[in-house]
Order: sequence, then structure tokens, then C-alpha cells
Amino acid sequence: MAKLVRRSISRRTVEALKVDRDTVFWDSEQPGFGVRVYPSGSKHYIVQTRARGSAKRLTIGRHGVITPEEARRRAALIIARIKAGEDPVPEPLAAKRPDGPTVAELAARYLEEYAEEHCKPNTLRAYRRMANGHIVPALGKLAAGSVRRDHVRDLHYAMRATPAQANRTLDLLSRMFNMAESWGLTPEGSNPCRGTTKYRQQPRERFLTAAEFRRLGRALDEAEAEGAVSAHAAAAIRLLMLTGCRKNEIVTLRWQDVDLGTMELNLVDTKTGARTVSLSPEAARVLAGIPREDGNSWVIQGRKPGERLCFIDRQWCLVRERAKLKDVRLHDCRHSFASRALALGESLPAIGRLLGHAHVETTAKYAHLARDSMHEAASRVADSIATDIL
Repeated sequence: MAKLVRRSISRRTVEALKVDRDTVFWDSEQPGFGVRVYPSGSKHYIVQTRARGSAKRLTIGRHGVITPEEARRRAALIIARIKAGEDPVPEPLAAKRPDGPTVAELAARYLEEYAEEHCKPNTLRAYRRMANGHIVPALGKLAAGSVRRDHVRDLHYAMRATPAQANRTLDLLSRMFNMAESWGLTPEGSNPCRGTTKYRQQPRERFLTAAEFRRLGRALDEAEAEGAVSAHAAAAIRLLMLTGCRKNEIVTLRWQDVDLGTMELNLVDTKTGARTVSLSPEAARVLAGIPREDGNSWVIQGRKPGERLCFIDRQWCLVRERAKLKDVRLHDCRHSFASRALALGESLPAIGRLLGHAHVETTAKYAHLARDSMHEAASRVADSIATDIL
């Protein structure tokens, strides 16, 4: 919880506030009126009071968008309305405030105060690209409360050439407006993204056959022997094929996470949280054979001392070209691991645990492969019996 500090709130005092952790400073003149300061430097005026035995806290506005004097006046009005049993902010006022935050300001606040705290670094980078590349150029100057559904649909339609990116941008915009509602910046239920239909995306499924795995293995051996692919990059690709791990789980692996005694990888921070990966003897041999550098804790080491190899996509492209598998993505190794597990009779829940899925719905996309495996198994059994009875 933020530390409570009382002082008189003015433009000068607010601009001088700097914190190392999220802190609320309460005004010494107006009870319930304060300013919340974040380590990023973002500052927001808030109001808090009690009514009917419960506390209510609302965000009034961002410092720089409104003045302390205006924020104090609104705080008094909001407290009076709550005490009278009315809505803190009348819906028309919340929707039409001329000095409310723009979409650009909402995007900045969402990234600073929410995404930086709750999202993985890769997700945060993707959000920044979508916000700065698509949302802000199209809608940034509009007040958040004035954005209509047709504005959102126009943005979505303008990105129709890249349907997956359009849908992800729509998701981010919707999350921003949901947070605007929770911060009290826009009325409840006013998210303009509701009702916009996402583009249909063709799921891309590519599973390596046994013959393609052999071609890939030979191409990888040859590229490593010729020096076209480093030993660490080759090891990373082999581990992706043998464990079904995500790329980032392998390239960010540290030796302290590897336990060859128990044949496990203890991953502390993955897309779905901490998890343990069981190693096969073959995967353990790959790990045991990786060259190690004194003082470097990374398993997949980079060229510079003490650093890790950040990107293996270039090496992967070289290997797959040699193997004549140009349509295969690095992530398809993970899909192929699941496909092979199904072919060997593993259940969907077991495969979900192997892949580190947090929700069974994620593994359910392989259900059609499970049906194929069952059909093949039924056919093999029936053929065997048929030779005896027919």
C-alpha cells in the first residue's frame, strides 16, 4: 500500500515530487484529496471518501492535463455527490469533459502504470509498437471519452491487410479503454471497441514429419561442422526440438536453472509463470555438451564475454534452407513436439503440462490431431482383428 504523506498540494509541490515506489500524498487543506506519484514520474490527482461504510477512491485527472486547483474543486464536488448517494461523476460530464485525457495520454498512462508493472518485457515492447505505430497516429488527438465505435472500426479496417496485427491492436485498444473505466476517466460500459468484429485468421499449423526431422538434423550437423552455425545456436535449436520449449525459455536459460542430476530445467519466469521441464536423455546430452565460459551464467552464450545469444532466427533460416524446409518456422518445432506426443498416445492434458500451457483451451487446438491418432489406432486394431475373423 502507498505511504500516506500529508502536505499542501500546489503546482510547485506536485512538480517537485519524486518517488522510488508508488506513493500517495494527501492534501493538508482538503480531506480526501491527494496526488498519486509513480516511479516513472507520472502523477495523478485522486479523491477518496467513505459512504455507507465503504471507501471509494477515484482518479480525477493527470497532472499537467488539469491544474491542482481544478482537481481540488472536482474532488470537493465528487465527495459531495458520494455523500448524497449520487454517482461520483455524472455520465454526460465523464463522456464530454473537454479537458479529459486524449487517447495518446491514455496510451502513455496505460503503458507506464499498467503494462510496465504487469506485462512481460516482450509483451510490453509489442504494446509500445502497436500504440505508437497504429493507435496514437490514428486516434491520439481525440479525447478518450469522445472515441466512437466508428473510429475504432475505421482503424481496424485500415489494418485489414494484416488481420492478425489488426486484431491484436484492437485487443490492446480495448484493454486501454477498460482501464480508463476502472480509473474513472470514462463512464462504465463505454468501451468503444465493443461490437467490432475481429478478422478471421487462418490458424497456421505446420508439423514436421519424421523424414523432415531427419533432414533438419542432418542440415544442422553440417552447418555446425562448417562453422556456419555456432555451437550454442545449434544446441538451442536441438533443445527446442527435444523439449517443446518456447524460444525465449531456451535462449534465456541459465546454468543455475539446469539440474542434470534430476534431469530437469527449473524455469523461474516463463510466459505462464514458473515451471519445471523434464529432460530426456538426449536433451540432457545436448546440454552436457554445450561449451561453457567461466563467469558466464547463460547456457546459450553470445559472442561477447558474459552475454547470451539473443537471436537465433538467422541461424535457423540458414539451417531450414539447407534442409529445404523454407515454410517451417522456429516455433513449429514446438507444434511438432506436441504432434509427435499425440502420435505416441499422450493425452492432451499431459501434453499441456509438457508444453507449460496455463489453460487447457490452449492445448485444445491439438484436439483434431488427437482424433487423427485415435482413428489411426482404431484402424490398426481393427485391421489386426480382421485378419483373424475375415
